[in-house]
Amino acid sequence: MPPIDRQAAFSGTRPVAQAHRFEVVRLERWLSDHVDGFRGPVDISQFRGGQSNPTYKVTAASGTYVIRRKPPGKLLPSAHAVDREFRVISALHAQGFPVARPLALCEDESVIGTMFYVMDYIDGRIFWLPHLPDLDRQERSAIYDSMNETIAQLHSIDYEAAGLAGFGKPDGYVARQIRRWSEQYRLSETVTIPEMNRLMDWLPDACPPQSLNSLVHGDFRLDNLIIHPRQPRVVAVLDWELATLGDPIGDFTYHLMQWHMPPSPTGAGTGSLLGFDLPSLGIPTQDDYIARYTERTGFVIENLDFYFAYNFFRLAAILQGIAGRVRDGTATNPNAAAMADQVLPLARTAWAYAERAGAA
Repeated sequence: MPPIDRQAAFSGTRPVAQAHRFEVVRLERWLSDHVDGFRGPVDISQFRGGQSNPTYKVTAASGTYVIRRKPPGKLLPSAHAVDREFRVISALHAQGFPVARPLALCEDESVIGTMFYVMDYIDGRIFWLPHLPDLDRQERSAIYDSMNETIAQLHSIDYEAAGLAGFGKPDGYVARQIRRWSEQYRLSETVTIPEMNRLMDWLPDACPPQSLNSLVHGDFRLDNLIIHPRQPRVVAVLDWELATLGDPIGDFTYHLMQWHMPPSPTGAGTGSLLGFDLPSLGIPTQDDYIARYTERTGFVIENLDFYFAYNFFRLAAILQGIAGRVRDGTATNPNAAAMADQVLPLARTAWAYAERAGAA
């Protein structure tokens, strides 16, 4: 398979995939009834990025909107909960956190075939290569600092005051995640990967005690952020499907994986900073990035080897879910099959960190 240009392959929109089409007239009628000021007609395209919930750009006479829907077809249990996404971005928008303004949730599946929600379209830049090759050193540094500030802000929100006290069970987050993604992995499994089986055996008993609780994003990384069109700052955080209450250290160390991500030969996997001269690029080292987060939150990062083992395992299970959707015909991205090829190198990386943490 020829290498994928990540920035070109995942940026912008494309015609709506055949499997994700719906009757536009019904949608227009619903939007007219439920979104203040909406006026049709509409033009609809599908965003290239994203793997889980199909996301559409809706250009109407009254402005531009974004629709995010639950995919049609066979789905894993508890996955694709767009109603939870709508709830969390509604709460965060009210707190002044950078998310798109939510407009309406539709639970009536007769409108476009599945549940969906509507939010504002946010103009800006999405970067799919973490070394930011087209920017200068100063702008790279500022974007990484804004990213750090944003995740620190998220983990510092009083989720009870924000109305999210019942959004999840904050205690025992990592243990539940290990259990959940082990179950999801087994449901999506297409080939036997010994390292995944070893990890599923070792991780549950290796969890360090959880001492902190916060709202967690679950998939916080550079390509899930919209950067201002001209300024090096985050204006919106995307893709809240995995958000819940839990351990901010687990969430932050997931975000740190880009410093250690095994490079994808095809370019379809998650971007990596491995092999780059970070100081010359203006990108902080992992240690400097952790130190800035600690300054902002007061949280001390410990047990890194365990957390990397857990997070690489978790990402491998997430990508295995994409492989399962390719198998079942519900994948939303044309590069999904290539992304599934990253499961094995991620599993091997996870097991290497598990061995450093004491696994045998």
